Amino acid sequence: MYKYPLANSPISKQDLYQLSKWIKTNPRLTMGPLTKKFESQWSKYIGTKYSIFVNSGSSANLMMVYCAIASGYLKKGDKIIVPACGWATSIAPIMQFGLVPIMIDADPENFGLNFDHVEKVCKKTRIKGIFVVHPLGVPVDYAKITKIKKRYKLFVMEDCCASVGAKYHNKKKVGTVGDLSSFSFYFGHQLSTIEGGFINTSNKKLYSYMLMLRSHGWTKDLNKNLIRSLGINSKIDRDNGDFNFIIPGFNLRSTDLQAFIGLQQIKKADMVFKSRNKNHLYYLENLNKNFFLQKVNHCWPVSLHIGVLAKNRKHRKKVIENLEKNKIENRVWSHGNLGKHSFWKDIYGQFNGKVANEIYNRGFILPTYPELNKKDLDKIISICNKS
Repeated sequence: MYKYPLANSPISKQDLYQLSKWIKTNPRLTMGPLTKKFESQWSKYIGTKYSIFVNSGSSANLMMVYCAIASGYLKKGDKIIVPACGWATSIAPIMQFGLVPIMIDADPENFGLNFDHVEKVCKKTRIKGIFVVHPLGVPVDYAKITKIKKRYKLFVMEDCCASVGAKYHNKKKVGTVGDLSSFSFYFGHQLSTIEGGFINTSNKKLYSYMLMLRSHGWTKDLNKNLIRSLGINSKIDRDNGDFNFIIPGFNLRSTDLQAFIGLQQIKKADMVFKSRNKNHLYYLENLNKNFFLQKVNHCWPVSLHIGVLAKNRKHRKKVIENLEKNKIENRVWSHGNLGKHSFWKDIYGQFNGKVANEIYNRGFILPTYPELNKKDLDKIISICNKS
């Protein structure tokens, strides 16, 4: 058992007590009215018109990519920019659904996409979309996303799964610049519904397609206005009632039980985000010059964990050994270069980005959850600095 785990669930005893009281009323547990309420509050909180609650952040990425294809914004064979530094399920759906991923090195300051490299690729190759990941709670540059989106008419998918609550320099929350954006509510994330995720959008067409895709491809969750806006009246057999299957879909639904937990989470979201931001900045101020951390001058970070680069792989090994001796959970930052993992290199060959390789070889991550106080952080930082 770790004295300081890497993740700590934001679901409190009080949350569980409220959940137990609600369950005793024998409510509908599967997807129902509480899910709709949760979706309404979440889209309003983030700053988009719509949101869809699904069973995980990875499922959110899966549906985000497939929705772009099903709705006609992308098609099989289209080339899509993806980051080296992200998560496997940020890239896997692009591979699975027949799009062509073009991997880009990490930015030397924030470890997101290197937009200088993106620009060079877009000038030489017909790129149709871009998958933007905000690594570990540090947003990439808002102006650079919007500039590249407009200049090359790109479909933007924004992965906010590790950065829930983080803000751009203009105070807008991550998840508001993409055509579609994904969030994770997994155990130990900034907010949690145990398992769960969201896709947000302000595009009515995309929202309508997601409602169908989430549940089998049927029209049951579409109201008459949405059906009319999609122009699919001719595809509906009225004798089938709500059970008209229009497109090949999935079952990615979450439940009202999880939505109940989520509604409690939104109430304390600001407090959680401020605490994680404070802890993140404390690391920045107090880790010594032997370490390099993501630059945050362009944003307001809300870290899932804080990403740290040691001097080299040998130094990282020593730091990790000392952390383990003191029962401080950590993890190497292996997803700093996804192009070194077999799921990628077995198909496309190994990717070797200069910055991504440095993250892969030197990077590790540390806890930032709100329950950590100054004394706890000083303990963790001291062990790192002395290693």
